[in-house]
Order: sequence, then C-alpha cells, then structure tokens
Amino acid sequence: MSDVTRGSRWVDFWERGTWWKAVVAAVGYLVLYQLAGIADGRVLGNLVDGPGPLSSETNVVVYLLVPLLVGAVVLVAFVGSVRWTRPLFGAQPVPRRGWMWIAVALTAAPIVLRLFGIEYGEYSGGVIALTFLSGLLIGFTEELLTRGIAVKILRSAGHSERGVAVISSLLFALLHSANLLSGQAPVTVLLTMVYAFGFGMMMYLVLRATGNLLWPILLHGLTDPTTILATGGIDTAHTGAESPLLPFAGIFSLVFIVAAVPAIILVRGRARTEGALR
Repeated sequence: MSDVTRGSRWVDFWERGTWWKAVVAAVGYLVLYQLAGIADGRVLGNLVDGPGPLSSETNVVVYLLVPLLVGAVVLVAFVGSVRWTRPLFGAQPVPRRGWMWIAVALTAAPIVLRLFGIEYGEYSGGVIALTFLSGLLIGFTEELLTRGIAVKILRSAGHSERGVAVISSLLFALLHSANLLSGQAPVTVLLTMVYAFGFGMMMYLVLRATGNLLWPILLHGLTDPTTILATGGIDTAHTGAESPLLPFAGIFSLVFIVAAVPAIILVRGRARTEGALR
C-alpha cells in the first residue's frame, strides 16, 4: 500500500464525521498529554524547586510548559495530517448572531479584573512571563482540540449547532476529569467539570460571534494564566490577602454556568459542510 493511499484513507476517516470520533480525538489527546506529563516528571522532576508550579521559573516549565508544548506539537501535527488548517482557522460555516457577543463580554470581564487584581509582587518576572506563555498554550491546545477539531468533526457528522455546542463543551469538561489523577478530591473535580462545561459554552459562543478560532484561543489563553496567578495555583483557591477585584472576578465562574442554560436554548441552525452531506 502506498503512502498516498494510506494518507488518503487517514484523511477520509476523519472527514467522515461521527460524534465518537470527536471523543476519540479528545481522549487520545488527553492520554498523550498525561503521558507527556509523566515522562516530563521523570526526566525533569529533579529540577523542581519548592512546592507548586509557581515556586520558580523551573517549576512553571516542568509543571506547565513542557507538557503543553508536547500537546501543541501533537495537535498541530494531527491538523496538518488531515489538512484542516484552513477549515479550522478560516471563516466559520455558520452565520454570526449579535446576542453571542454577550459571551465575549462575559469572558473578557474577569480577565480584566484579574489583570488589575493580581498581586504581581508575589512572583518573579520570569514566573509571570512563563505563566502567561503557558496560559496561551493552554488556550491554543484546548481550543484547537474542542472548538476546532471536535467542532469540525461534529459539524461534518451533520449535528445541529446546538448539538455541536453541547457535545464539544462536554468534551472540554471531560478533559478536566484528569485532575483526579493529580489527587484532587472528586467533589472538586466535579465542580471544575461543571465550570468547564459552562466556560466551554461561552467559548463556543465566542467562536460563533467572532467567526474565527483565534479569538476563543486568545480569551482562553488569558483566562487561565490570570486565574493561576490570582489564586496561586491550578484549580485552587487563594488563601491569603487579595485584591477586592478578585472576588468579583470569581463570580463569573457561576455566571458562565448559569449563562450556558439559555445559550443551549438559543443556539440554533446547522452548518453546511461537505462531511454532513456524505
């Protein structure tokens, strides 16, 4: 069998969208990301200096940056192999709706509050810079996977946009179930997954409102590092003195969850894609 034939079959497999292929893509990425983290810990774990990912520049690199770089390379390679760069980063095959800009405002507001509320003096300049770089990679990888790859697969399968929004957000929530492996309490992980679903719905609306995947990548990429620096860790709560702006930013976590309900009701329509016609 020639390389061309194998390549064509690989592309055709992913072009024929079905919901379970979106699950396969998400689970496959999650497994590879976790394996990268394990390998990273074994190779570079001796360089860790102090507890937590923000204790030093080295910790940020080991805990966050390296696994994310591996994940980014894997996703970029996958997108290239199925020739989806233009479909994913080009114009969306569905019309924009004005009300969806509400999600842009809702997700931008806590970012601004945290940018002004973070106690920057608690961290070195290197830790801050590397955390923002890691955050942008989080936005790139998770949005490319869930609002890019998964959304395209689901649209190719012929799902309505409501189904696309809900399933892709559920997959985004699924990614956060991996926090169980780091020893987090099941209740904490469950609450994180509920928040992730709400935030995922907001990111879907940002994708629809702006018409380009780059905007959810950017907003997501600023949400995570500002949250990490504001709370002092990953999926943790701040325990010391904090700016009065940060509690207001935290309220938006609940707002996302509540706003997801009317969003599910209001999202309608169906994308016109080649895959949906097969």
